[in-house]
Amino acid sequence: MANRNLNRMMSFGISDLALERVMAYIHDPRDRDAVSLVCRKWYEIDALTRKHITIALCYTTSPELLTRRFRRLESLNLKGKPRAAMFNLIPEDWGGYAGPWINEIAESFNCLKSLHFRRMIVTDADLELLARSRGHTLQVLKLDKCSGFSTDGLLHVTRHCRCLRTLFLEESILEEKDGQWLHELALSNTVLETLNFYITELSKVSIRDLDLIARNCRSLVSIKISDCEILDLVGFFRAAAALEEFGGGSFNDSPEKYAGITFPPRLCRLGLSYMGRNEMPIIFPFASQLRKLDLLYVMLDTEDHCQLIQQCANLEILEARNVIGDRGLEVLAQRCKRLKRLRIERGADEPGMEDEQGVVSQRGLSALAQGCIELEYLAIYVSDITNASLESVGTYLKNLSDFRLVLLDNEERIADLPLDNGVQALLRGCEKLRRFALYLRAGGLTDVGLGYIGQYSHNVRWMLLGYVGESDRGLLEFSRGCPNLQKLEMRGCCFSERALALAVMQLTSLRYLWVQGYRKSETGRDLLAMGRPFWNIELIPPRQVVNVNDDGSEIVSEHPPHILAYYSLVGRRNDYPATVIPLEPSTMINT
Repeated sequence: MANRNLNRMMSFGISDLALERVMAYIHDPRDRDAVSLVCRKWYEIDALTRKHITIALCYTTSPELLTRRFRRLESLNLKGKPRAAMFNLIPEDWGGYAGPWINEIAESFNCLKSLHFRRMIVTDADLELLARSRGHTLQVLKLDKCSGFSTDGLLHVTRHCRCLRTLFLEESILEEKDGQWLHELALSNTVLETLNFYITELSKVSIRDLDLIARNCRSLVSIKISDCEILDLVGFFRAAAALEEFGGGSFNDSPEKYAGITFPPRLCRLGLSYMGRNEMPIIFPFASQLRKLDLLYVMLDTEDHCQLIQQCANLEILEARNVIGDRGLEVLAQRCKRLKRLRIERGADEPGMEDEQGVVSQRGLSALAQGCIELEYLAIYVSDITNASLESVGTYLKNLSDFRLVLLDNEERIADLPLDNGVQALLRGCEKLRRFALYLRAGGLTDVGLGYIGQYSHNVRWMLLGYVGESDRGLLEFSRGCPNLQKLEMRGCCFSERALALAVMQLTSLRYLWVQGYRKSETGRDLLAMGRPFWNIELIPPRQVVNVNDDGSEIVSEHPPHILAYYSLVGRRNDYPATVIPLEPSTMINT
């Protein structure tokens, strides 16, 4: 009786139906979490009305627990392997299996319309079960950087999921047996809006099937494909009248043959693979309408980038390699005042592979900060950096919510290290930062600078730190701040196990920790200082990794040990071999 009265009082007299309708307008997951803690009734209403869930690590809960609470989910985003797996830093057999989740989805999630797996192992049997059980409702399927499946699994999806509006496979590693999956999609689907198999090994792609998709799916707005001769896509471009984004393709013929290529009239997001200087003029007629440009896989030098960017005054998103150079960033700052997202990736390391001007440094970063003041996302590899350039970022980029900087090691002498003052100015000026990555080298940031990161990262929720700080004292000073930090990743740092454990206990919002390279104790028991209920710790031992060069030679690299720690409602997982640190069962600590 008392509970019933309390629920009625906390609901302020609002009926369940009215409360459900109000809840439907609350979309931010943090607001949802806060609402569900008010009282039991609000918790239950949240469970009934929650439409979307993102699970940042698949081992933090179980499919059964998810089903028990949220039975009306329409959208599920599930992440498996840690981000480090993208750089071959996590053992291949670490885990991240989609099978248990798909089994539960097949049985329980009757309302599911959208499913996004990222860095997970998905089998053909998983895809068959998913397609047969949820094919009639599934509208969005994203297999993002996934592995373990083949085109046979995709055939089940395209055969049974006739309502698919999005099929996304970008950067997935899959076995190609034939192109029947695409043919089935072309024959049976008329509502497709997005098709993406960019950066995959899928090559058995029929041009006739692409043409048929363009004719049948009048709402097709985005397609990103693997290598396919651009000249063969003339009919596709003619039929895809609503197309706004195209990525992929290749140029294998003489340059003059591409002069007559006509792209769809609404195209405003473009990424052409292996485009060279001679093919670049095909973009000029519609360059002014481009909002997004992907130049990561083009064959252009610095001056080519400058010439192309001059034509794209309305760019909002640009992705390129550091061959763009300081000169390219200066042109970008002068011409592209609407730029909101910029990613500059590392280019080839071999001598002669990059243009001699293709160096990004403090000069380009400072120009960019002063010229593109609407930037919200900036990820950049630099060969040189100064405190003043970081101060420029803090002074001018007030809308920045995501900043990532990597200092390359191809320049032996950096004149302005450490970067303590520059990092302090950047964090003080960019108050909207939610994601922050700083990957330097030894001497790049002192303990004082690490303390600044803790002190001024008020709203940062995800952070990657590489080769920062000098001692445990810097880490402990850092951990006294960062009140909202949920995920912390570190590489190449000098901290001891005990300092890491104490830092975790001080970072009160932390839900996830990944560390590669640290000072091990003799027994490993120093990590027990971070032990508490529902906190799992996995120790990944050091290992040798063999990489094969293009010439067939092998390079053996030593990977230091890892610590992976995270909150979990399900305790120790059983799909990865581990050595257990002896603890009280209630702490549920894995190794």
